[in-house]
Amino acid sequence: MALLEELKELGVNVDEGLKRLNGNEKLYTRLFGSFLKTLNANAVDADFDCTDDTEIIEKVHTIKGTAGNLSVTPLYEAYSEILGLLRSGQPEQAKVIIEKTLPVQEEIIQCIEKHME
Repeated sequence: MALLEELKELGVNVDEGLKRLNGNEKLYTRLFGSFLKTLNANAVDADFDCTDDTEIIEKVHTIKGTAGNLSVTPLYEAYSEILGLLRSGQPEQAKVIIEKTLPVQEEIIQCIEKHME
C-alpha cells in the first residue's frame, strides 16, 4: 500500500494536505521526511520537568504547527490540546494526553519511515 493511503488509514487528512500544496503529491510526500526530522528534533516525553514549561511549550508548538500544515490531524489535535493545557498551567493533564498520543505518533512515524527507505 502506498504512503498516502496508509496515512489516510491512520487519520491523516491527505486530501486537505494535498489541497494546501495545489495537489503536488511529490512535494507533500517529501515534506513527510521533514516532518520526521521535526519530530526527532522536538521529541516530547511524558516525563518532562514541570518546573520550566518554556522548552516543552516550544516543542509542542512546533510539532502542532508542522502536523497542522501537513494535515496530520490526530497529532495536530492532540498537540493543540497539550499546548492549551500547558499554557493554562496544567502540565499533569498534558502528560496524560502525551502518553495517549505517543503510540499514535509512533505508528505514523513507522508508516512514513517504511515508505522513505
